[in-house]
This record gives sequence, structure tokens and C-alpha cells, in this order.
Amino acid sequence: MDFNFTEEQEMLKTSARDFLEEECAEKLIRDVEAGDQGYSPDLWKKIAELGWLGLVFPEQYEGAGMNVIDLAVLYEEFGRAMFPGPYLSTVILGGMTILEAGTEEQKSEILPRIARGEQIVAMALTEPESSWGMQAWDPEGVTVAAVADGDDYIIDGIKLFVHDAVCADTFLVVARTKSGADPADGITLFLVDAKSAGISITPLRTVAGDMQCEVIFDKVKVSRQNIVGALNGGWAPLDKSMKVGAVMLCAQMLGAGEKLLELSVDYARTRIQFDMPIGINQYIQEHCVFLLRDVNGARWSTYLAAWKIAEGEPCDFEVAVAKAWGSDAHERACWRAHQVHGGVGYTVNDGVLPLYSRRGKTYQLYLGDTAYHKEKIAKELEGWPAPQVPRGKPLGLWEGIPENWIPEWWDTYDKG
Repeated sequence: MDFNFTEEQEMLKTSARDFLEEECAEKLIRDVEAGDQGYSPDLWKKIAELGWLGLVFPEQYEGAGMNVIDLAVLYEEFGRAMFPGPYLSTVILGGMTILEAGTEEQKSEILPRIARGEQIVAMALTEPESSWGMQAWDPEGVTVAAVADGDDYIIDGIKLFVHDAVCADTFLVVARTKSGADPADGITLFLVDAKSAGISITPLRTVAGDMQCEVIFDKVKVSRQNIVGALNGGWAPLDKSMKVGAVMLCAQMLGAGEKLLELSVDYARTRIQFDMPIGINQYIQEHCVFLLRDVNGARWSTYLAAWKIAEGEPCDFEVAVAKAWGSDAHERACWRAHQVHGGVGYTVNDGVLPLYSRRGKTYQLYLGDTAYHKEKIAKELEGWPAPQVPRGKPLGLWEGIPENWIPEWWDTYDKG
């Protein structure tokens, strides 16, 4: 793939950075964090007018018809600016799932409203029993049932850590409509009006300071017409959207890492101690070098995964690598930035670094943490050549190593 941006992508990147530096200042982020809406309606309206909310929707649904790589470019700038808003919930997990599996009526009604900033969607997936385990983002973790009742379904159960629930107009509820040997067979997606009788929402206090909630569905009635995709076949389109969402979180962490690197290098150059900049110390230089390493690693893995998705190629391995590396890299980047800044880096009320560090916890954990995605990487690697002892090679150094991994020079190497 070509890692260079197109002219259109460069324009998007430049315009997004200029806009967000002006409109998404630190004060707005702190105001949103202290408020009870979880986002800024004014900023949301402005990005809708810029066309960002319909960026990846086809033109027939009032979108721009752009692809996942373009979206990653925008999300990189979101990460730099710590953009607070229900974009991931609404456009990706909600809108792209509807675009993939919804009926024409659902797409024609909902996607233009999303693009205009008139409808916010929140995905209700994780549950108390599985939210902290490896099953949180897998179909095994879905136990909340939707039981048929004539032409309706009754949803009864609790969804936990639902992002943007307090400002949502609609929930995309992931529910179980059938049990069987295959956990993915029996998952159905429902569009549920957030004001439906029987829904109660409780905001949760998080380290990140973002808006996550417990949502209780107490015998909530939903029409069969509100099913997105096939009955019992909702996991596949949702999984596809969650892969896009995971890559966008990687792009957000990449953008945040870039900003942390810039702040750290600038501070190392300008902070004077003992009549010299602190950047002259090897300890400080090492932090900046490793920051650069982590940012670059995140860049290549993120855009490779985005390219794979955009090309419609199998991408499970690339997405898992990007999210596993990106999550760890962002945590390291935050720590190293704090080390460079010293005590001032931990000043919560006056310093910007704690905002990046705290919000980074959501990026790292949402849609699968490092351990979850490493498990996925391991499963993908199971299809690689089975380890075997190469014929004619001594045991020891190459024991258990696939033959095609052994360097050609080994046969001619003087082992004496």
C-alpha cells in the first residue's frame, strides 16, 4: 500500500486541524467533562455542517462517499484535539452497521439524519457478567434476551458501559434471540427509541471523564420492523463495524501520541535547568526517541489495517495488531510524556497531559484491550505452518522452528 496521503486527504487533514484548534480548545473539553451531556451540541452542529458526520455514507444518504482511510485521517486529528462527542457511537457503530445491514427504509430515514447531526445513536453491547472478561466483545458475552411477543419483541436486561447513552436518541441494542452451539447464531440487532417506556439510564463515573452509562431495559417493547439485518444474524455486520471502530480508536491514539511527542520535544527544548535545556540529558532524549518509535509503529499498523478494510480484504490480523500495539503504545507515550514534563505534567487543573492520559484509558479498553487483541492474534497465527524440527538440523537452536524460517546460510555455516 501507499502510505502517502492523497491531495484530498491532505486537505481534509489540514482543514480538520485548523478547525479543531480553533473550536475544540482545552476549555471546551473541560466544560464537556464537567457537564452532563457528554458532548458539545454546538460543536456537533458545526462538524455536521462541515460534512464530517456523513463522511463515509454514500451520497444518496447525504454523505460524502469517502472511505475508511479518509475517516482515519479525520480521526487522527480527533485524537490530537481530544474531540469529545458521540462520533464513534453514532456514525461508525450505529450508522455503518445500519448501512451494512439495514433495510432501505432504515437507511433512507436514519443515515441522512445522522449526517445532518439530528440523530445520535448509542450501541448497547457489553453486560455486567462479561464486561471485564475476554467475552465482552464476543457473541458469547451477549445474554440479554429479546423474546418474541406477536409482532414485537420484549427486551429485558442490563447493558453496562454504554457510551453516549445520556445524549442518544436511539439505541442499537445487541440482544440474544436464540441459543445454540454457535454463540454468533442467535444475535439480533434492534433499533430502540431511547425514550421508550422501561428504559432507565445511570451515568457512571469513569477515570477518563467521558460519558459511559448503565442502561436497564425493563421489558421494553420493540417492533419487529426495528430489527437491523437478519433475525439471529446481527453479529456479522456489527463485528464489521466494530473492526472499523477499533481502527479509528487506533487513529485517535496515534493523533494523541503525535501531540504528546510535540509537547514533550518542545518542553525538552525550552525548559531550562542549571542554565541549560533539559533536553541535553540522555534520560530525556531517550523518552522522546521512544515516543517517536511508538508513534511511528502506531501509524504504520493503523493505516495498514484501515487500507485492508477499505480494500475489502481479510483484516482480522491487521486490526488486532493495530489495536494491541496502539493501546500499549499510547499508554507508554502518556507515561513518557509525563516523565519529560516532570511534576508539571501531573497538574490536573493547569496541565493538558492528564487529559490525554485519562481519555486514553477509554481508547485503550474500548472495543477490546491489548490482552483481548493479542488473543485474536494468537488465533490468527494458528493457521501458520506448524513447528517442526528440520531434517538434518541439530536440535537446540532451531528446535521447533518452521523450516522456512531458518536462514539459508545455516547449511553452509561452520558449526565447529
